[in-house]
Amino acid sequence: MEHHAVPTTVLWDIDGTLVLNASSPGNLYHLALERAVGRDLTLRVGHQHGRTDAGLIAEHVRAHDLGDDLIPVVSGHLRDLTTERYHAGDRRRPAPGAMDLVARFAELGWRNGLLTGNSAYRARVKLLGAGFAVDAFDWEHSYFGDEEVDRTGVTGRAAEALAGTRAVIVGDTPRDGEAADAVGIPFVAVATGVYDVDSLRATAAVTIARDCVQDGQLIEEAIAALPPLRPVG
Repeated sequence: MEHHAVPTTVLWDIDGTLVLNASSPGNLYHLALERAVGRDLTLRVGHQHGRTDAGLIAEHVRAHDLGDDLIPVVSGHLRDLTTERYHAGDRRRPAPGAMDLVARFAELGWRNGLLTGNSAYRARVKLLGAGFAVDAFDWEHSYFGDEEVDRTGVTGRAAEALAGTRAVIVGDTPRDGEAADAVGIPFVAVATGVYDVDSLRATAAVTIARDCVQDGQLIEEAIAALPPLRPVG
């Protein structure tokens, strides 16, 4: 297949896409808030897949009628809890075929970047824990959600930086797709998170893969056929 003669950046989501979801997703945000206030709190916010760290922290803080000045404090505790769990042996598993597809894209000369709701630090810890080589990813062409309440803030930065080149977001939730659509970046959906193939059909994904093993070739062909991004504005 003929590839466009422009740089290609594959922006991978992490949770549910590169690594399988945790058994109790979202509990660290609540624990970080409890540390910040120094007491036990009632859990008032359920985990919402596809949200950013900043958005989830803000929702937890506001659900308890606490001031937004607490948000950076909670963020610091979230980082600490991530480190503690990693050193305690809490590890995630790679999604089926994800490592091999990252390697395949590198062979094609494509950049493997990240677009995640996590901070760069939490992204590194999760990838290391799942056995990925962190230098397999282009961190200069990666975009993080620790300071963006809305995921479109993350995709907007990516669209601006990558305008005129070919780029695609690979993710596992409708929110990933909505944030991609909002800024004109194509979306490839993988059903390795909490949403199955049928659920992901409601997105505007250019293709929907069962996983990166069964449908790795499908993902590659869909990306290779994409035109460059239009300039922002």
